[in-house]
Order: sequence, then C-alpha cells, then structure tokens
Amino acid sequence: MGIHTGDSIVIAPSQTLTNEEYFRLRECALKVVRHLGVVGECNIQYAVDPKSQEFRIIEVNARLSRSSALASKATGYPLAYVAAKLALGHDLVSLRNSVTRVTTACFEPSLDYVVAKVPRWDLRKFATVDPAVGSCMKSVGEV
Repeated sequence: MGIHTGDSIVIAPSQTLTNEEYFRLRECALKVVRHLGVVGECNIQYAVDPKSQEFRIIEVNARLSRSSALASKATGYPLAYVAAKLALGHDLVSLRNSVTRVTTACFEPSLDYVVAKVPRWDLRKFATVDPAVGSCMKSVGEV
C-alpha cells in the first residue's frame, strides 16, 4: 500500500475480484460518495485481502485524476464532460450517454475487453533519484 498509483500497473476491469467482492466494493463506493455528498466524478482506491475478503479504502479522489483519464479512455465514457454538466446543474437522467447514444448518462459502462496502464520511467533524466518505488510518484508517463 506504499506505492504511488502513478507508479502502479493498472488492469481494467479487475481480473482477480470475484463478483461478490466487486459488488461489495461498488456498494461501499456508493455509500462513501453519498456520505460525502459528491456530485460529479469520484474514484476510490482499495486494498483487498483475498484470503480474508477484508478491504480498506486507501484513497478517495472526489475530482478528476489520472485514474479518471484512464477510466474515460478505457470505457469511452466522457467523465470530464459529464462532471462539468453535473456542476452546471444537469442531472444524469437528462444527459445522453455519448457511447450508446440511446441510454442516459446513468448507464454504467461495462468492458468486454481489457485495458492496461504501465508506468514509464526515465531514470537517466533523474540520476540522483532513488529508483525504488514508494509513496512519491517517480514515473514520467505511462503507456
């Protein structure tokens, strides 16, 4: 849990969560968002113990982030556009889903393919930096 998410490999959708684990995390996320009163984009990062099924919230970002950009790229769902419309007072039901053009923006994207994000480092550019990963982001981009 001490690795910055910018230096982490991300696979979407998750390949190791059971349906039960996925829906428990989804239910928790909805409770957190409602409790915080979030309107717009929010992502929550979890640590899950596969042996005990226990999980902990590592981070809550009630804003657009690198994770949001990856989610938008992976699903085609325009998170920034929808968040801006919500901030202007529109609701999800009144917004058309730009992917399906049929459903509303309430539609929850579902992937039938896998997307991977891998960090990219340029250790020659930052020769004095310790190459060990930790809570400070050291990658210079992603592929």
